[in-house]
Amino acid sequence: MNLNSLSQFNHKKALITGGLGFIGSNLAHRLIDLGAKVLLVDSLIPEYGGNLYNIQSIQNQVKINISDVRDEHSMRYLVQGQDYLFNLAGQTSHLDSMHDPYTDLDINCKAQLSILEACRKYNPDIQIVFASTRQLYGKPDYLPVDENHLVRPVDVNGINKMAGEWYHILYNNVYGIRACALRLTNTYGPRMRIKDARQTFLGIWIRLLIEDKPFEVWGGEQLRDFTYVDDAVDALLKAALAPEAKGNIYNLGGNQTLSLKETADILIAANQGGHYHIREFPPERKSIDIGDYYSDDTRIRSQLQWQPQIPLEQGLQQTLTYYRQHLPHYL
Repeated sequence: MNLNSLSQFNHKKALITGGLGFIGSNLAHRLIDLGAKVLLVDSLIPEYGGNLYNIQSIQNQVKINISDVRDEHSMRYLVQGQDYLFNLAGQTSHLDSMHDPYTDLDINCKAQLSILEACRKYNPDIQIVFASTRQLYGKPDYLPVDENHLVRPVDVNGINKMAGEWYHILYNNVYGIRACALRLTNTYGPRMRIKDARQTFLGIWIRLLIEDKPFEVWGGEQLRDFTYVDDAVDALLKAALAPEAKGNIYNLGGNQTLSLKETADILIAANQGGHYHIREFPPERKSIDIGDYYSDDTRIRSQLQWQPQIPLEQGLQQTLTYYRQHLPHYL
């Protein structure tokens, strides 16, 4: 599939749950550029990623519904007439899921079932892409991790996301609701949450760096890969259009594998200054840390002709530039 095929979104109706959040808002910008009619659903719960400023430049070109995906009656109405559903709403904090497992269960598991039931009853022709996570794999048995690796999450968030993902595959296989899942890894870029580490550790690193404060690198030797948000959006769009994606699960990866210390050094270089401290993992984080992780994303590269385009250095520079210009809106 070539990028020109994305023109298929022209005049199509696309619903994005979590649409005011990090990935959802970047996806919304791209869909507007492609001529789609975009409906954003977001609860704007303060602890999550939603931020109205994320769509400030397109606010008159999208429809916004402030609603919670846990509200079955809202979702029943909202899915009707939509061509595509990009299901990105979720609770992303691993630590929060351990402190408040029932809320995580409601959002990442029960609400996903409600959304799928709404689609089954009121819009069975919709095409769904579900944003899943590499956290499902837990501590890897081998590297890089492909989709055949065992899934054994190390926290409540991972277990609930795993159930949410498999509800989508089940409804694809049993009811013919066309759905697939992307297992995202360390997505970063403009519009991500940076006021704390609920979304990604890179967010708090970037915030402290811009504020000219040192940031902490826990451990430092763990290996990771990173996906720039524009590359993640490309994957979501391609997965929505590709017939062969239905019922499939895909890893997303990056074009480099780096230690956290190397990542911190690249970030400092991109910022042309700054400093960090290496420290031991806090005990509550250590208990759910997965060690080294990086993806084998051969399946999505071969089946959907997706591959990451933005190197980490460039992505971090673009992210820093964005927050230097817009920082007050993210604090």
